[in-house]
Amino acid sequence: MRHGIWIPKGVWTSLSYDHRYAAFVHGTAVSCDPSKPPLFSHESAAVLWGLPRIEPWPKTCHVTYVGRQVRSSGLIQRHTSERADERRLHGLRVTSPAKTIVDLCATGSWPTALAAADHALRHELCTHAELIAEVGNLEAGSPGIVMARLVRDLADPLSMSPGESLSRAQMFVLNIPRPRLQISHEDGVGLIGVVDFDWSGVVGEFDGKVKYRVPPDATAEEAAQILWNEKQREDRLRRQKLKVARWIWSEAKDPIALARILAAEGVRVELRNTWLRKAA
Repeated sequence: MRHGIWIPKGVWTSLSYDHRYAAFVHGTAVSCDPSKPPLFSHESAAVLWGLPRIEPWPKTCHVTYVGRQVRSSGLIQRHTSERADERRLHGLRVTSPAKTIVDLCATGSWPTALAAADHALRHELCTHAELIAEVGNLEAGSPGIVMARLVRDLADPLSMSPGESLSRAQMFVLNIPRPRLQISHEDGVGLIGVVDFDWSGVVGEFDGKVKYRVPPDATAEEAAQILWNEKQREDRLRRQKLKVARWIWSEAKDPIALARILAAEGVRVELRNTWLRKAA
């Protein structure tokens, strides 16, 4: 993984991309002076906390030093900070979830920062109040401060997956009307289901890598049953005079494609962004 740090090839190839980067962070910790353990931050803290990421993980480790001027070198990207709220996790020093999210706003993308914040709130890694406090600690002109304020205002624990967070990030940039999240719909038979996104008269569903949430390891019979159940569910929604928009991961990553899918069902781009006004 790095000079002097090895992992069996069979183990490495079995790891997900998230776990490979986490292993790289742990390997970096092993290579450091044990009397001066590093404080992992930014993307390196994010992977240890299990925060999701939209783009690929970096090829360097991120470490923060408090009140010191340092230079990056080799595989370690060093940062400085006047203060750093830290925790102990898996035996390592890491920045707190709220601090990590704010740091990501300075080094990562807008969708990743929002996905990380949504995940942290949903899994109670931090509270909204802690996130507000961390953003409040930023000085005017700090890198990523505009994104941090947006994440503070728009993070939502009702966003149930990175794909849903990515979709919301795209909707915000596109000036799509702000949807309600995780809304239940019923008919005379009972609960139809909970939809990911809801606009008046239109519902939206993020289906992950494939349509209708068919897992890649499903048998033909299982896939057929899933498709049938989803068709029945969608038919019941449509009988309630609801239009249904569906999209997959590749379409969520393409703002033009997502806008086209939503527009086909009547959810169109607005002239002005109204998300923050509606959130107030």
